[in-house]
Amino acid sequence: METFDPHEPWTPPAEFDTFKDPAYRGKDFILPPGGEAAAYFSPEEIKRIRSLYAGEVAYVDAMVGEFVKALKENGRYESSLIFFLSDHGHPLADHGKFLKGPDRLHSELLKVPFGFKLPGGEYGGRRLTRIAQFPDVLPTLLDAAGLGNNTFDMQGGSLLPLVRGEVEMVRKAAVSGYHKGQDRCIRNEKWSLVLRPEGQPDELYDLEKDPRETRNLIEAHRETALELKAHFGAAYTGASRPVKGLQGSFEVADTAATGDLNAQKRESKKN
Repeated sequence: METFDPHEPWTPPAEFDTFKDPAYRGKDFILPPGGEAAAYFSPEEIKRIRSLYAGEVAYVDAMVGEFVKALKENGRYESSLIFFLSDHGHPLADHGKFLKGPDRLHSELLKVPFGFKLPGGEYGGRRLTRIAQFPDVLPTLLDAAGLGNNTFDMQGGSLLPLVRGEVEMVRKAAVSGYHKGQDRCIRNEKWSLVLRPEGQPDELYDLEKDPRETRNLIEAHRETALELKAHFGAAYTGASRPVKGLQGSFEVADTAATGDLNAQKRESKKN
């Protein structure tokens, strides 16, 4: 089941438009442009746009609740396997701009909700903060359905061992980005590195001390940035097809995860 909300245009039903400042008397901008927000809107207007988005989120939350209610009324909830997630977040001028884009690879765009309910409510109520990405969804679904996840090569891994407490993590880092010539981001649980290939300064944020990513520490932590950058190529090792724009841009390091594979590739070229 898919819901287009809380995608723009932001027009929440009146009963969910409850986050508005009562003193606001300006216009409602339901589809803001993606440029510099301060060039288009006053601080009060930006606050109002954010309240419209909050109303959209509240509306979706209520509709998901209606869906769950219907499953319970039909006697199907307990046996259901339910996954809930979003494809991306929404910048709301957190870093100066609205809407998604390749130059906005910060938490408000990259971090999305992902929750699932197993049949019978097994492990219900657990909340984990480890790193996961979309390629992990299908292996988790197959694992939860009892089908395993080793029938063919997949980039992701099941999250159920993490839920069951059998492993500490599934991924050490998450990689996000667009095509060649545009920004890329790699982040682990402490750091987020954003590469800006078109002349702008690269960015490095301490997610533990600065979760809103307001202080660029790239100059003070060059070694940390280089260590993260070395993992860009390794993150795509084993991909089922070439990743557009990656080849020739990032070398795959001989790490513990990739060294054996790289050695095999070099040997095959000799033969």
